[in-house]
Amino acid sequence: MSQGITSEPILQDIAEDIQFPPGDLWSEEPPLESDLHREQIELLIRLLKWWWRERQDFYVTGNLTVYYSPNQRKSEYFRGPDFFVVLGTEKKDRKSWVVWQEDGKYPHVIVELLSDSTASVDKGLKKQIYQDIFRTLDYFWFDPADLEFKGFHLVEGQYQEIVPNDRGWLWSQQLELYLGIYQKKLRFFTDAGDLVLFPEEEMQQQAEQERQRAEQERQRADRAEQELEMLRSQLRAQGIEPESL
Repeated sequence: MSQGITSEPILQDIAEDIQFPPGDLWSEEPPLESDLHREQIELLIRLLKWWWRERQDFYVTGNLTVYYSPNQRKSEYFRGPDFFVVLGTEKKDRKSWVVWQEDGKYPHVIVELLSDSTASVDKGLKKQIYQDIFRTLDYFWFDPADLEFKGFHLVEGQYQEIVPNDRGWLWSQQLELYLGIYQKKLRFFTDAGDLVLFPEEEMQQQAEQERQRAEQERQRADRAEQELEMLRSQLRAQGIEPESL
């Protein structure tokens, strides 16, 4: 009888010690370094989701764990990019990115935000992992504090630094967008050089354009009235009352 009573907790303890690869792993990323880091990550995610709002074939997130163990174990081989994009996948919410559950796909674009405590790893170990294991085609780093900004594109298995354009922007072949600094934030720009805007920024831009058009119409009306008054003055100087015409 006593054996029957104690066997259940023993079995429970044994079961708790067994590690099975769960079907839906939670991210285990630590808190972000600062408000600057959090705001920058949220900015990039919101912008790309809005820009690609008609697309259903991508996943964009930030500060989320990527599990890539060849043994399909949560306890080994994982990294948490600050911002990353996977192309050619289903657009849906996830708790983490588990490579072996995602057709072996790794991020196509990664942005790491530098800080005093992470810069050496982001520039060294992580860069090596993203090049040699992830094979991430576009890798960027950005420091929200001092605005250091660099990017790399994978060419024949090796990262080559992306040459900035005359505005200091770096082209992402995967996103088909430039990344560049605007008002001390990392932002996206189109190939035509236009800033990718938030919905509220688009509304503000439209309102400003309407205001400018209204101001231009008012100025044209003022000029027309001035020209008409000048003509009236010229007619009166000749003894002609404009109202009589």
